Amino acid sequence: MSTSPPARLPRTPFDAGPLSPGFADGHGNPFTPQHPDRRARPQGPRPHAAALAALAATALVTLSGCATPGGGGSAGPAPVALPVTPAVPAQSLVAAAPAAWQAPRPHQGDAVELQRWWARFDDPVLSELIERSQAASPTLSSARARVEQARATVTAAGAALGPTLDGTASALRGKPDLQTRSGLSLSAGVQAGWELDLFGANRAGQQAAQARLAGATAGWHDARVSVAAETGATYLQLRACEAQVQMSEADAASRAETARLTGLAEQAGLQSPSAAALARASAAQGRTLLTAQRTRCDSLAKALVSLTALDEPALRSRLAPGQARLSTPQPVALSVAAVPAELLRQRPDLRSAEAEWVAAAFDRDQAAAQRLPQVRLSGAIGATRLSGGGDSVSGATWTLGPVTVTLPIFDGGRRQAQTDAAQARLDDAARQFAGRVREATREVENALLQLRSAEERSGDAQAAARDFELSFRAAEARQRGGLASLFELEDARRTAVAANSALIDLQRERLAAWIDLYRAVGGGWTLDEPLPPVAGAGAGARAAAR
Repeated sequence: MSTSPPARLPRTPFDAGPLSPGFADGHGNPFTPQHPDRRARPQGPRPHAAALAALAATALVTLSGCATPGGGGSAGPAPVALPVTPAVPAQSLVAAAPAAWQAPRPHQGDAVELQRWWARFDDPVLSELIERSQAASPTLSSARARVEQARATVTAAGAALGPTLDGTASALRGKPDLQTRSGLSLSAGVQAGWELDLFGANRAGQQAAQARLAGATAGWHDARVSVAAETGATYLQLRACEAQVQMSEADAASRAETARLTGLAEQAGLQSPSAAALARASAAQGRTLLTAQRTRCDSLAKALVSLTALDEPALRSRLAPGQARLSTPQPVALSVAAVPAELLRQRPDLRSAEAEWVAAAFDRDQAAAQRLPQVRLSGAIGATRLSGGGDSVSGATWTLGPVTVTLPIFDGGRRQAQTDAAQARLDDAARQFAGRVREATREVENALLQLRSAEERSGDAQAAARDFELSFRAAEARQRGGLASLFELEDARRTAVAANSALIDLQRERLAAWIDLYRAVGGGWTLDEPLPPVAGAGAGARAAAR
């Protein structure tokens, strides 16, 4: 008895043999399924198990990198360390700074915490205005945005050091030719890739990004100190201007009274018409000076409105109780380190310049490494299900490789030019850092000189204002008694007004010198100070928004 051969399954697009055009697995490779009966046979250990395990490990590494928490949080993350490179000496600041100050340091200075220095002015209005100006400053907002951009760049640069993992999914239904039945193809899988950083190009890029994050952070603190110093200086100028207005009001009133009395004396025939005209001219000049001084005060008040974002009526209501009280804000004397490098290390702008120098060094290293061969490893794993004509077949597919090696041979000198450009930027960054150190030294010494000058002139200026005021009062009494001419009175008045005005300016100059010194010594920034907090709820909120 003969047996008939087994009935052939209906031909479908998924029969064994070359796949019809248009059908492939989830990775674009032709797929040849096994017969359903063969799939049911037990099989021993598969030779590709190690490859699948390696690919799965790569996927886990990638997913763990995706789950790394960001640098957000309202409290701010840990301080950013500056990467170390042989191109930037560890004692670069010591080498660039002078060995000693050439300007006299203040005596009996207090090592007060500079971040709380403004509170020691004993002026709550000043402290409030500084806080409001820092909250409203577009400069500070831009600096914060640069920190966030630098954070994102560090994340992107660090991602280049690890593998990438992409998911794929596809569905296809159709009838490719006249001899096959319609069918359905479903596939899903993951594809992984990893550039092996054999020569450190990606690592150098990540280090450059880290250095620029440290520089952006220092730039944020420098902007905060600058805004505080600008607001404090403007506030003190306004208080000095108000004191000048009070003095001008008293002077204008005295001139008007002299003009009135001189006019009465002219009517009685006791004064000449020329003397009366001189008195009226002096009164008009006093009113002119008063109007100009009030205009300057209004201009300074509007500058504070711009800095603090307060409405002008609200600002003036805050300023009114302490009007013209220039003597109220008295800063605590700052101590200045004897070694310039110790003090200059506290300046955030120098930290930013040093960070740019370090970043340029790593940029150079990255450009040089890109001239060397690059190696990339890729792989994929997936599952496919094929069905048609009532039958279906499914299975797993995987690939490990290819391993791609890219060897630069000829690029017209592009990579060498990029390396030369990076080297030029490195040289320029080194010179910029040295120049910034010299500029910082000049700023500190200028502030010290101005402070010493103001302190040395203070006693003489007070004595001059007091004695010229006594001389004016004596001349006024003699003029009313007919023992002095109006010309003598006006000369004594001008001298007394100038002396009092100089004393007010000297008081303002002394306070401004302290503010300049506060800014020149870094405003309380230290290397251990944390980064500015991220606007928003933190990394989780930013990830959800994306």
